Amino acid sequence: MPQGQLTGTRIREKRIAKRVRQADLALRVGISASYLNLIEHNKRRIGGKLLVAIAAELGAEPAALSEGAEAALISSLHAARVAFRGDSADPERTEEFAGRFPGWADVLVRAHDRVGQLEHTVETLTDRLTHDPHLAATLHDVISMVTAIRSTAGILAETRGLEPEWRDRFHRNINEDAERLAQRSQALVAYLDGAGESTAEVAAPQDELDSFLAALDWHVPALEGLTPKDVAQDIIAQILAQAQPLQSEAGRFLAREWLQTYALEAAELPLQQVQAWVQENAPDPVQMAGHFGVSVQLAMRRLAALPEAQAGPYGAMGMVSCDASGTLLFRKPLEGFALPRFGAACPLWPLFAALSQPHVPLRRLVRQVGRDAQNFWAFALAAPATSAGYNTPPVFAAHMLLVPAAAQGGAAGKGPGPLPETPQDMGVSCRICPASRCAVRREPSILADGF
Repeated sequence: MPQGQLTGTRIREKRIAKRVRQADLALRVGISASYLNLIEHNKRRIGGKLLVAIAAELGAEPAALSEGAEAALISSLHAARVAFRGDSADPERTEEFAGRFPGWADVLVRAHDRVGQLEHTVETLTDRLTHDPHLAATLHDVISMVTAIRSTAGILAETRGLEPEWRDRFHRNINEDAERLAQRSQALVAYLDGAGESTAEVAAPQDELDSFLAALDWHVPALEGLTPKDVAQDIIAQILAQAQPLQSEAGRFLAREWLQTYALEAAELPLQQVQAWVQENAPDPVQMAGHFGVSVQLAMRRLAALPEAQAGPYGAMGMVSCDASGTLLFRKPLEGFALPRFGAACPLWPLFAALSQPHVPLRRLVRQVGRDAQNFWAFALAAPATSAGYNTPPVFAAHMLLVPAAAQGGAAGKGPGPLPETPQDMGVSCRICPASRCAVRREPSILADGF
């Protein structure tokens, strides 16, 4: 029997291994136990949303159930070949290699994954060491203390006949500066030791906000379902009181502003309506804004707030916002599209192109250069962040929603107008961009020659 016709058997084996009753699994995915029984005995075909739901309940990849683990291994080998530009590797013999040498194939796939993890670590550390304001301030303090100690020691060594009172004062200054230098040096070493950890101490209010939102998964169920008459301030106060990442008053201020905006937009466009729209239509913020009578930037934020489990075939969506200076104010990362934590982002992002075309929605097919490049639909718009007054133009902010282009039935198939077949290449930031040639590069890249 072909591999694709054994999906039911694999589901049954996985369910038994997980010690899940057939009736319980059927109830969780919304079908009858008798229908699941037919599926498990390969008497009913299965695919689409039902397969994804069953796989999620069993903690398995849909491809592993529909095509078998060997299919997932073959797919990973193809990805490794593309990532390493293995033109000499015959793609027609990938299945033969995986079948004859499954152990070596698994080693190769694991090495491919490990290289990807190491590349991510290099990007994170380089970005941090190059642009981290906390690191720059600490190094400045260390240099200042060393200079002070050297200056005081020079006076003691070169000045003869120094009065005892002044000599004691200089000795005391050297001792105090040396203690501060030791403390700052220890703090710097501890900070660098944790530089590659996602849980490392944050250094700025914006970092606190990013950590706070990541802990919430950019979704606040307690603020959903409220009407404009409801007072959300008590709920917001409770959320802030339990927020561990928020250590500074500035960080709490940013988080409070974000939560208040979230509550207002949740009342204006309930998430249930967003979920229903995504189930029937592509997650196009312009179309959705027109349907519900809301602003495009509000539609973007509500789509970005949609949990992955409720986003249907599209999965999680990412979003990034910046002010008129190009400074990133909001970051919801998306797997396959990296966002810089420090410093400036790639100037080729549609996010920045939108600033030069206020009120004009942009839609582009994009991908970040490097290994495992994936295609995304980027929807961008620059809209007023402040109200206009007499002789006072509004200040604009730009927003960019990222939607995976590979989703089944996704935005690539339902968006209005002609769509490009070739994605626009762009990077994360110049310092860690592997593109060998770029007309807008600001500084040399440590990865310019490729991985």
